[in-house]
Amino acid sequence: MNWLAKINLNSVVQNIGVFRSSLLLVLLIFVCLFCGYRMGNYFHNYQSDALSHQKKRLELLYNIQTEQIKRINTLEVELEVERMASQRSLTSLKEVESTHYQLKKELAFYEKVMAPEKQIEGVVLDELAITPTEKPNEFNFKAVLMQQQKQKRYSKGNIDIVVFGKLAGADVKFTLKDLSMMTSKELSFSFKFFQTIVGTLTIPEKFVPEKVNIVITQPKSRWQKYRRLEESFQWQEKLNNTENAIPVILD
Repeated sequence: MNWLAKINLNSVVQNIGVFRSSLLLVLLIFVCLFCGYRMGNYFHNYQSDALSHQKKRLELLYNIQTEQIKRINTLEVELEVERMASQRSLTSLKEVESTHYQLKKELAFYEKVMAPEKQIEGVVLDELAITPTEKPNEFNFKAVLMQQQKQKRYSKGNIDIVVFGKLAGADVKFTLKDLSMMTSKELSFSFKFFQTIVGTLTIPEKFVPEKVNIVITQPKSRWQKYRRLEESFQWQEKLNNTENAIPVILD
């Protein structure tokens, strides 16, 4: 930078003259302005291109967002339609189940009227429910007994449950005494209108239950005759449906 310090403008003006010095100065200013203009124009075009590219990219993103919003709205509408259809189907199913239940009750009533031999002096099995517990191979059962006679006396007797199935490929059966610790008193009944007997049974490991029978026995006494009623259910059907009984009457 020492050469700049050596330049003496006065000596330059004296050597080339005032006019030429002024002309050189104007030319230098013009060159600086032209270079600055070209450089500014270059950066301006670059920024314009970059801005245009960003605008196109932003428009593309906006379009994608709009399409996604439309798709979300469409899916929400379809989901709501499916939900409403499912709700209507559930309501219809409940109505059908209610109608089916009423028909089953009416059928059971007419069976009791037209086929009194299926009753034990008016005592019938109104419900047998078997539900699994949290423990493996353990089940709770509930038996509801009721009388259908107009002149009701106390009905007394006891129940037993027999489970049929396969163990190690062989046909076997277990009574409630084999599967439960319930006493005879807990399995007995004495009622005028209805009574519920509940308990727990545990089936052996690797035992595959196929059928369950409930046996209702009334011993002979002064006020009642000896009767024995046995109703048979498929095990899997019994876990899901408590109305598929096959009554077997034994005197």
